[in-house]
Amino acid sequence: MNNEQMPFATIQEARRWASLFLQKHGREVRVADLLLEHQLSLSFSQLLAYERDSFPEQKQVWFKKAVEDHACTGVPVQHLIGKAPFYGREFTVNHHVLIPRPETEELVLGTIKKMKLKSPVIADLGTGSGIIAITLKLELSSSQLLATDLSTEAIQVAKQNADTLNADIEFFQGDFLEPIKQQPIDVIVSNPPYIAFSEQLSETVKNFDPSLALFAKEEGLAAYRTIVEQLARYKLSPSLVAFEIGHEQGEAVKSLIERKLPGYDVQIKQDINKKDRMIFAELAD
Repeated sequence: MNNEQMPFATIQEARRWASLFLQKHGREVRVADLLLEHQLSLSFSQLLAYERDSFPEQKQVWFKKAVEDHACTGVPVQHLIGKAPFYGREFTVNHHVLIPRPETEELVLGTIKKMKLKSPVIADLGTGSGIIAITLKLELSSSQLLATDLSTEAIQVAKQNADTLNADIEFFQGDFLEPIKQQPIDVIVSNPPYIAFSEQLSETVKNFDPSLALFAKEEGLAAYRTIVEQLARYKLSPSLVAFEIGHEQGEAVKSLIERKLPGYDVQIKQDINKKDRMIFAELAD
């Protein structure tokens, strides 16, 4: 960065420089606003209203570095600011957990809509940052939430989020159902790794999201097979099993459940973009 670009006299100048720099590197210019909103603790409307105000000099170094890092490496803006929104709340995220996606909000909403029990025991398998378990607990206050993950680092992030948002969750380290196989469970919900190793991903995802949470063997189906086989092996019969899936995996996951777990009515649901994205398997009455 050359000397005439520093320092920025106003917020407007900082915003203009960042937008042009990001555009030049093929990045979304909206990132400039997200970084400014975070650094200055302003909403987007406040950012526009105060754009002629001076840009605090002590905050410029971080802002410039964050813009350059994102532009040159693709590091997600959520990792730069350390948080991400989900279901109207803010969650801590880092390189140990997936960045929350809007599709997962649809999984949570669908699970809530299908909830028939007043005080269900819900297990979130592969909890990551804890977004699913925490949201379900806060939206269904009388429920009991169990959350598992193979990654101890992910569980630490999830526990931090649960503490921050005052959500009472029991966390367990282990492979999906393995650490809670002795517990009665009414509802299973999971957004497991479902991307095939052969699939091409953007550098922002491939280089910064944890591979443990992204990729699965058997063309992305291994995690579903493991969970379904655990349910059968441990003779667990939850009233509802809810999965997020890859958009081409609906029929394969539906068939897997129907073969291994007789007695379930299995439905494939599409997301807002009309792509197969969720599986809801309900135990027949």
